Amino acid sequence: YYGLGVTEHSQGSTTVIAIANLAMATGNIGRPGVGVNPLRGQNNVQGACDMGSFPHELPGYRHISGDVVREQFEAMWNVKLNDEPGLRIPNMFDAAMEGTFMGLYVQGEDILQSDPNTKHVVAALSSMECVIVHDLFLNETANYAHVFFPGSTFLEKNGTFTNAERRIQRVRKVMAPKNGLEDWEVTLGFAKALGYEMHYNHPSEIMDEIALLTPTFQGVSYAKLEEIGSVQWPCNEKQPLGTPIMHIDGFVRGKGKFMLTEYVPTDERTGPRFPLLLTTGRILSQYNVGAQTRRTANVVWHEEDRLEMHPHDAEQRGVRDGDWCRLVSRAGETTLRALLTERVAPGVVYTTFHHPTTQANVITTEFSDWATNCPEYKVTAVQISPSNGPSEWQKEYDEQARQSRRIAMPVVEAAE
Repeated sequence: YYGLGVTEHSQGSTTVIAIANLAMATGNIGRPGVGVNPLRGQNNVQGACDMGSFPHELPGYRHISGDVVREQFEAMWNVKLNDEPGLRIPNMFDAAMEGTFMGLYVQGEDILQSDPNTKHVVAALSSMECVIVHDLFLNETANYAHVFFPGSTFLEKNGTFTNAERRIQRVRKVMAPKNGLEDWEVTLGFAKALGYEMHYNHPSEIMDEIALLTPTFQGVSYAKLEEIGSVQWPCNEKQPLGTPIMHIDGFVRGKGKFMLTEYVPTDERTGPRFPLLLTTGRILSQYNVGAQTRRTANVVWHEEDRLEMHPHDAEQRGVRDGDWCRLVSRAGETTLRALLTERVAPGVVYTTFHHPTTQANVITTEFSDWATNCPEYKVTAVQISPSNGPSEWQKEYDEQARQSRRIAMPVVEAAE
């Protein structure tokens, strides 16, 4: 298994290729307890990837440029599909700043708080003509939304989740959505408003279409999931009950292909101005940007983002445990309290990104993986100095967020 400590680097893809090479060279494939598996960050990241949530792929990891595959989807959807890959998220922001990317539909993600170089994200969102946020909560991205669609929780909708072992499992609605609609129904309504009507009456019909168009899901249906509980893809005529272990008799392509790798150093460098390295991550009691967990009693354990630093680095800068300190990089600056600990090495500092008042990603830069554009959250050159409290930018951001979330009073018509 590998996680974000591998992928959130400029050479993350190179490292994953090297891990795959090592697994093949040592024979650690095609049997229980071996293989290469990414630890996904959320419960249905695998399912989203399976369904083509990439700018260059259709469901089943098939490239958009493939004429035969693309024509199958065109016939089913009765639309013409572009054979050129779309934009990744960082490219969308750059295009928005250039004036060529004008609208965005964000579903279940808080890009403003989670993406790097927050000031650049703010500028990009502000440049767009239409930003639609579809979420459970008025998250930080919603501060810049023109339209907000309320989402539904996993308890309020039917569907499936697919976990990191390719296991497809049913999600069953146990209560009516507070907003009146399940997420798929909101998307249907949105499509209809744009002039493209979809004729689904239940998520099971969507799964039937997936099975029709995606070879690895050919044998998947709600009826089968009800019967056997869950199934691991590929599930088709050859493997009607799914595939618990991949590559037992070899790869689909035949023999595995070793790929030569070269070390790709990061462009981020420490120096006299920024002598420390910042790495960011999560903590057990908070979940990602904290939109859910900050609304629970979990805040008792993690009330604020803290900057963890080695006592030697703190002493050199006149910072004591609990002091406000200014954290600055070439991208921006923020202020947060220090937490002195020997669990980080000298020369390295660490913080989380769970609280919007900190906006830790105002520090991180636009550097990313050479193949995937995954941001380089693990390496940012920074400097630290004592501070008296939140920065001016943080104060301005908090005020902007407060103003954005004001609820307009209902208009009352005067009695005749």
